[in-house]
Amino acid sequence: MLKIAVLGAGRIGKIHAANIAASPLATLVAIADPYFDNALQLAKLYGTNAVKDPLELINDREIDAVVIATPTDTHVDLMLAAARNGKAVLCEKPVDMDLDRARRASEELATLQVPVMVAFNRRFDPSAQQIRQAIVRGEVGEVHQVMITSRDPGFAPVDYLRHSGGIFRDMVIHDFDMARWLLGEEPVSVYASGSRLLNPALAEFNDVDTCMVQMVTASGKQCHINCSRQAVYGHDQRLEVYGSAGMLLNDNMRASSVRRFTHQLTEAREPLVNFFLERYADAYRHEMDAFIQAATGAQPVPVTAWDGVMALKLAECAQRSVESGKPVSVD
Repeated sequence: MLKIAVLGAGRIGKIHAANIAASPLATLVAIADPYFDNALQLAKLYGTNAVKDPLELINDREIDAVVIATPTDTHVDLMLAAARNGKAVLCEKPVDMDLDRARRASEELATLQVPVMVAFNRRFDPSAQQIRQAIVRGEVGEVHQVMITSRDPGFAPVDYLRHSGGIFRDMVIHDFDMARWLLGEEPVSVYASGSRLLNPALAEFNDVDTCMVQMVTASGKQCHINCSRQAVYGHDQRLEVYGSAGMLLNDNMRASSVRRFTHQLTEAREPLVNFFLERYADAYRHEMDAFIQAATGAQPVPVTAWDGVMALKLAECAQRSVESGKPVSVD
């Protein structure tokens, strides 16, 4: 049984704790959070230990692995401390707000030869997995275009956004990772446009709430990402992959698949699932399963720290493109 500690008792920490507790291959041994009441409350739920300082668990030789669900500015230090102590690591995105710092951390982590995984959970969504497997099998031939729609159901609090690193590092970074994964090639050029259509106050910290991104790989493959902080009809998450032999696409999740036809309307359906923890509940479970397999050596790490660096690089290029109004080369 892999002994895992969760660092951070917020909403993501709670999801990871639940999935560890439900795994037949792992044991949830402790929760750490500087807000000790949060750690204590979550620990009581699963009959485990609570501490205030994450380093106490990182330095505990009885613990095999840690899940880092703490604020972004703590990620690098905690990842490195855990890996230097020989612990497997699952860390929430992004690796860091600063690309150079993230790159240096990734380079050191590679030398430590400890399983370190970045939590891009959308790769583990069942429909995304099926699309990826179909690409690998050649069902669409050569991939020509990837289209990604990513719209949140509700606008995040401005205080959160103030410290989020901006829409590209905080939200679209998931889509940058998906683009790399589905294209099978690294983008070499990024062009992005951004607008403040929902909240003009974002200008205070140079952020936008609505954006589009165009990317091209060296061979000419294309990716389009459209993103919004607020879709009034629910969590809108769709993928489309077009290739020389066909097309793949997925649909949104709803509480019910029933469609209604009356004299007043046709094709009426239930609203989309309205929260990312519901939309990606299966993805979080599969992600934890993959981490446990990697931590025990049964499978390779599916999403590396370097993947986190590359997604962050694309986010930075997109931000520079918005500011300059020009395409940016990915160097």
